[in-house]
Amino acid sequence: MNPALILVTRVILALSLLGSVLVQVVILPLVWADLAGEAFGGRILLVAIAALSILCLQVGAIGVWRLLGLVRHGSVFSAAAFRWVDVIIGAIVVLSALVLVLAIALAPGEVAPGVVGLLCGASLVIAGVALVVVVMRALLAQAIAREQEARELRSELDEVI
Repeated sequence: MNPALILVTRVILALSLLGSVLVQVVILPLVWADLAGEAFGGRILLVAIAALSILCLQVGAIGVWRLLGLVRHGSVFSAAAFRWVDVIIGAIVVLSALVLVLAIALAPGEVAPGVVGLLCGASLVIAGVALVVVVMRALLAQAIAREQEARELRSELDEVI
């Protein structure tokens, strides 16, 4: 993979992580203050969902960062890659569940049904992204198996020669 592409991706990830920390430190307390008129349980739920959603995005970004490191070192076709792909899948699944919980929490309130429907659709799309990453994980497993097979064949061929 092109080193410049890895660098650009890492810069974008770093800026995203920095922005997400800023949102956690500055924006979430402001949201907490804005929800002062809401029921305390609803206030906690909404801010908790927002904080956990940001955390899911951060975990996913760190997983991608680590995979980029494996790509840079030429060791992406290793068992270590599976750990980070699994972390990314987990973060996406949790994010999907959080969006669905948000939709369910907002459904009985004064929120328009279309907004609840959009959140349910977003949860479904996010779950679809998790499935795409699962498929890519399977492709990674196939690539690792093919590479191992190629190594074994080269070794046998070296013995014959």
